[in-house]
Amino acid sequence: MNRRKFLKSVPPMAILATMAPSFSRSVSLGLELQTIVLPKPEKDGGKSVLASLLERKTTRTISSKELPQQVLSNLLWAGFGVNRDSVTMGKKGRTAPSASNSQEIDLYVALKQGVYLYEPIGHQLIPVVEGDFRTRSGRRSAATAPLNIFYIADLSRYDLGPSQPDRSIGDPEVQKSYYYTDTGFIAQNIYLCSASFGLAAWFHNCDKENTVKEFRLKPTQRVLFAQSVGYPE
Repeated sequence: MNRRKFLKSVPPMAILATMAPSFSRSVSLGLELQTIVLPKPEKDGGKSVLASLLERKTTRTISSKELPQQVLSNLLWAGFGVNRDSVTMGKKGRTAPSASNSQEIDLYVALKQGVYLYEPIGHQLIPVVEGDFRTRSGRRSAATAPLNIFYIADLSRYDLGPSQPDRSIGDPEVQKSYYYTDTGFIAQNIYLCSASFGLAAWFHNCDKENTVKEFRLKPTQRVLFAQSVGYPE
């Protein structure tokens, strides 16, 4: 059963009964999240790559003003969207590289109304849990920024079969080096897209312990970092 059917089929109070106190504090009973089909990302506009590099910086004062869906679409596609149909290691190409094209990094998107999982093939946001969990991303303006992206690695995505060219990819230390590096690629894409459109971005640590429980993560998933994006104050 997928998350959307789960939210529809289980009464809200039954869900709350299984949650930790810190989780139930944030959940709204009156709202049912729906899948958000994002508009097609814009492939032109904004500043050039070189101009964006010149403007790229960390901005820790971010307005709580909501981002339009088109801007959200552009940011997520730039971060780790599908940019070509050619297939490597059984998967379509993405805007950021990953080890053996494992694509082990998921983008969990915390908006004011709830948390979603970015699904790049359909370019949509799949509901994970209702409620405002932006405070899990960090302090100050991170807690109220309109967009907080949580970078979460799924170790089960590493192919350990005979077709895997990197025979050391099953080593936990090697995996760690890969998922941290791959997160950096995606985060830099977000930084450059933000700079291109005059947005503020801030890559930082996050609450790893509570996020694991509240986002209903699997044992194979690891919470790494978060990135807040919005209009500059």
